Amino acid sequence: MSKPRIVVTGIGASTPLGGTAPETWTALQAGVSGAHTLEYDWIEKYQIPVTFAAEAAVRPDSVLERPVANRLDPSAQFALVAAQEAWADAGRPDVDPERFGIDFATGIGGLQTTLAGWDTLKEKGPRRVMPMSVPMLMPNAPAAAVSMHLGARAYARTVASACASSTEAVVNAFENLRDGKADVIIAGGSEAVIHALTLAAFSSMQALSRRNDSPETASRPYSVDRDGFVMGEGAACLVLETEEHAKARGAKIYGEIVGGGVTADSYHITAPEPEGLGASRAMRMALEQADASPDDVTHINAHATSTPTGDIAEYKALLSVFGDRVHEIPISATKASTGHLLGGTGAIEAIFTMLALRDRLAPPTINLSTQDPEIPLLVSGEAMPLGDGPQLAISNSFGFGGHNAVIAFRSV
Repeated sequence: MSKPRIVVTGIGASTPLGGTAPETWTALQAGVSGAHTLEYDWIEKYQIPVTFAAEAAVRPDSVLERPVANRLDPSAQFALVAAQEAWADAGRPDVDPERFGIDFATGIGGLQTTLAGWDTLKEKGPRRVMPMSVPMLMPNAPAAAVSMHLGARAYARTVASACASSTEAVVNAFENLRDGKADVIIAGGSEAVIHALTLAAFSSMQALSRRNDSPETASRPYSVDRDGFVMGEGAACLVLETEEHAKARGAKIYGEIVGGGVTADSYHITAPEPEGLGASRAMRMALEQADASPDDVTHINAHATSTPTGDIAEYKALLSVFGDRVHEIPISATKASTGHLLGGTGAIEAIFTMLALRDRLAPPTINLSTQDPEIPLLVSGEAMPLGDGPQLAISNSFGFGGHNAVIAFRSV
């Protein structure tokens, strides 16, 4: 039997560029940066060497009702805000709860709750530790919160694959729908770990940009003087349905997910495999599942974190899959604007990829001052038109531990 087609009918996001998906998309196309200097006492107290990040434009506890927000770590708060927007955008589908699933992701989980609880224990003793601490800090808390608030009973699963997490969650949702495990699935990812510990740790690893004097230009993928990524936070999610279910209820359709690929490098805990072998295999898997060839691809949203080694490894992977044609495909490196949302980054970039196909416009890559001659990709500081006719695009995500995940989208 042929597999059902899977479409996207709703989107939601809370990011450094905006409190909703449309606001985020508009700011991205306008070339806005979400990075800014942080105003926290702990920057000076602990002498944190990186003093900026891309915080979410709207705090999630200002959107949610207070009793709800108080029982959730910020990572789950962001997830719920994005999911509620996506669900409303999809028209709140009338679906059997046992045919409604959740595939959500996070890279780190409830870090804010964990560290705040540890501080409380040290300073005030065990009786003052919040009773809800463990349910709040668990990495499955975002998936659980979305499931309980929207009534999804088919399943509620969590992926934790570092920066590939939410791309892998979307791939899982796509495959679960094709396999008949649900009629509607919310898939996405969330992260909220802008904290002294993570900034110090990533700085010690020399993974973060040190451009404290110019946060908005710090993330500069493919630039010859790139020096690391910018920490971001937020969440994004998509409502996925079988095409039959979506059309039966007259839903609007943003685009079609046509393939996914998930692989592992088995190389190093932080560094990518130098030749991009696992990454290229994931791209080929996604295109094979889409019944497409590399020649069909008209746009790529690259992982492109702005790290010296990561950008090169991804370029080698792209060159392996697409050959010299990769230099003619419009490529967007959107972390230059949003920062790196870690476990949430794949979901927001999936939305960007799909909207690029809808609008026939590849988002700009800001801060590209002097392009690295070793990465001669077609990248622009202005939005690039994709032309008329059918469009096929991929979105890449790669994470610590050697996790690789790729999604393929087709325009409708």
